[in-house]
Amino acid sequence: MKLLHTMVRVLDVDASLHFYCDLLGLEQTSRRDFEKGRFSLIFLKAPQSEHEIELTWNWDEKEAYSDGRNFGHIAMRVENIYDICQRLMDAGVVINRPPRDGHMAFVRSPDGISIELLQDGYLDPKEPWASMENTGSW
Repeated sequence: MKLLHTMVRVLDVDASLHFYCDLLGLEQTSRRDFEKGRFSLIFLKAPQSEHEIELTWNWDEKEAYSDGRNFGHIAMRVENIYDICQRLMDAGVVINRPPRDGHMAFVRSPDGISIELLQDGYLDPKEPWASMENTGSW
């Protein structure tokens, strides 16, 4: 068996693409727009991964989807957890579970999907992360 992709529904496609591509560094591999069905399927992946994330955007949806907790989370291995958390925080993303241990952090996508960031190996704990409290749910 081979894991192919994980699908998440998004409400604001531009905000989601900014989050996943510009902030997290995923690359868009394909996009199919279905005019008749009024939806788009956008596939993204990390450069070192075969697994894709499928963003499903229903064009006419105006109501926010559930907070994503019933989905679980998407886990991504990162080269430097402190750098990516700083980049996310500078862009206004809340770090729900800071990388106090130099290894793991949680954030949420614009649609409330929980994203787990895992350091490739471990970094020594450092401030301000080591003292930062959890915020919200993750």
